[in-house]
Amino acid sequence: MKNSGTSVFLLFLLFSLNFKAQQFEKLYQYVNPLIGTEKMGHTYPGATVPFGAIQLSPETDTISYELNGKYNGEVYKYCAGYRYEDKTIVGFSSTHFSGTGHSDLGDFLIMPTVGKLQLNPGTASHPENGYRSRFSHQNEKAEAGYYKVKLDDHNILAELTASTRTGVHRYTFPKSDQAHIILDLTAGIYNYEGKNVWTYVRVENNGTVTGYRQTNGWARTRTVYFAMKFSKPFKSYGQKNFDGPQVYKGFWRKFDQNKNFPEIAGKNLKMYFDFDTQENEAVEVKLAISPVSQTNALENLEKETGNLSFDQVKAKAQENWNKELNKIVIKGSETEKMNFYTAMYHTFISPTTYMDINGEYKGLDQNIHKAEGFTNYTTFSIWDTYRALHPFFNVIQPKRNNDMVKSMMAHYDQFSMKMLPIWSHYANDNWCMSGYHSVSVAADAVIKGNYNDDPKEVLKACIATANKRDYEGIGYYIDMGYIPAEKNGTSVSNTLEYAYDDWAIAQLAKHVGETEIYNQFIKRSENWKNNFDPKAGFMRPRLADGSFKKDFNALSTHGQGFIEGNSWNYSFFVPQNPDELMKMMGGKKNFASKLDELFTMHLPDEFFADTEDITREGIIGGYVHGNEPAHHVAYFYNWAGQPWKTQAQIRRILEMQYKATPDGLGGNDDAGQMSAWYILSSLGFYPVAPGSEDYAIGSPAVDHAVLNLENGKTFEIEAVNQSSKNVYVEKILLNGKEIKNFTLKHSEIMNGGKLSFYMSAKARK
Repeated sequence: MKNSGTSVFLLFLLFSLNFKAQQFEKLYQYVNPLIGTEKMGHTYPGATVPFGAIQLSPETDTISYELNGKYNGEVYKYCAGYRYEDKTIVGFSSTHFSGTGHSDLGDFLIMPTVGKLQLNPGTASHPENGYRSRFSHQNEKAEAGYYKVKLDDHNILAELTASTRTGVHRYTFPKSDQAHIILDLTAGIYNYEGKNVWTYVRVENNGTVTGYRQTNGWARTRTVYFAMKFSKPFKSYGQKNFDGPQVYKGFWRKFDQNKNFPEIAGKNLKMYFDFDTQENEAVEVKLAISPVSQTNALENLEKETGNLSFDQVKAKAQENWNKELNKIVIKGSETEKMNFYTAMYHTFISPTTYMDINGEYKGLDQNIHKAEGFTNYTTFSIWDTYRALHPFFNVIQPKRNNDMVKSMMAHYDQFSMKMLPIWSHYANDNWCMSGYHSVSVAADAVIKGNYNDDPKEVLKACIATANKRDYEGIGYYIDMGYIPAEKNGTSVSNTLEYAYDDWAIAQLAKHVGETEIYNQFIKRSENWKNNFDPKAGFMRPRLADGSFKKDFNALSTHGQGFIEGNSWNYSFFVPQNPDELMKMMGGKKNFASKLDELFTMHLPDEFFADTEDITREGIIGGYVHGNEPAHHVAYFYNWAGQPWKTQAQIRRILEMQYKATPDGLGGNDDAGQMSAWYILSSLGFYPVAPGSEDYAIGSPAVDHAVLNLENGKTFEIEAVNQSSKNVYVEKILLNGKEIKNFTLKHSEIMNGGKLSFYMSAKARK
């Protein structure tokens, strides 16, 4: 009996270990951070952890935002700092945006060199004239939480990893008595003369440096503090100040500040630290950041990475990634897994943590606050991410999304203008893009049960934001029901987006029992009708006298009242009421025909040639997937009674717009929105109108998936006979019961269970 009991126990132990191994697969191996680094994806390949404040990544050039007093179009290619097409690296900086269409950051650029000290970056054609170096993709490797590359001109192996607030560099040098590590405080992304307001550096000892950098860019008042520690004492150090002539410099001239001077300040500083190195000697540099102080930056460094080695930090970073990626476990080919888990990786990069390890952060009022009971986040590209990223978080990252809404509420409370964020980062709102889509994010979280503070306070913030009359035509929108074209260059898209946001506010009001507010905002949500021209069959700019603008082209993106889109795409932007839109377009048959035309037409180059974000790769017919306004449109066939066309188009988009290659994204990843669209659509459902509990069903591209939900339940998805040819859905079962209306509810997912798709090569009409 004893031996039998022991055997049973051992079998149980082996089963448990095997079950645990299955639950925590080594999924980070499928992440390829190089996807999207070529052409328009604007992703970066460097090291970060999920939602980390540090994004340690290489820069491949130093293009200025300004050229001859005007915008330099070339700079757009460098939104993420790195371009796969480039052949040189100028250094490794600590902060980056992922997949955005505008930029900032690129703080604290570090570059290791050997030989004669050079403090200018040189040029791509002549890197030998500066500190930059040639490199080859053959000697480059990017993983979740890790990056390495050989700097050919200096014969140095550079490796990067990160914790939440600390980036760790490891540079393996050749034998040299002229080894240098350069800290360029003038460098930045979307840089220009005068962007640096002030920089300060304090050398604490021969291994520790602290300081800060204050810039005036996309974020108008941004100060980032840093603490930097070397694994090896430097033998000497110095600086060069590139500031122009100043009338008054005080009496600091009594000192020689250029060599071994411990406290320096100026607008344009470059530091260097000298070493003697042996062959293959590794020097590690840890650099932590803080929004509050040098003291906090040093505390972040010590508490996060302390005495940990590079390899230990890397192991923790990849363990962190593995934990997050295992929230969805799929079956599929190696390529499918690489696409899927790289998309998950991209969705888990931002928003980014914006507080120190002690909870302190700088608020919109520029004062120091402490996050009590939540993680404070920044980097809210909400015009993009309200559509699929935040709804995805409501399924798979509900606690984080709860904290993100709390961060938005903190933004509102601290902001003198009393508005929820439009596009915020680093205690600033940069006002990029249109709409007030924080209300969508907040309403969706509350309605889906993921917000644990007072929802009526959220409603008040939403109403205040929606009634800010002097912002982007809102006063006209409220008074007239649309924004006159002569008053605003994006009058139509603004009206359409406000109308959707007002619908989201109405849903929130209904949820909390505020009937009067619901009635007010549900009425406002119908304002989209005022820009629909029934004769043309399109959304169209309208003048103050009520007439439609005569000079109209539905294909053009210029001068037609739209932002990052044309009327063909924006005319379908009524996600809150597709049934009414369908009626106005002539009924189901005409609606479906118009959708057919959108996906099959040929869009001439002239209609997107001047649009920075979009190239031919991001377009299917006239449908622009590389920008967000039409991301829900393929699902509209469900409302037209032709769901098989939704299924076919979804699979077409998945195949054409997402590839496991550096140029594999058809447009900017837009802080994870493109990737969130991929994940949800691959699983077989999509939130057409966030603020509703309903998801539209499409066509799953994975054979099998298990969603490991935070509430402890699992939601299993199987696609029987799914293949590249079998894209049509014959039957859908939820826990054995057939779904016939191609709609899945959020609560049905969160309750756990099994969703079964039976797939076929033949459309079920």
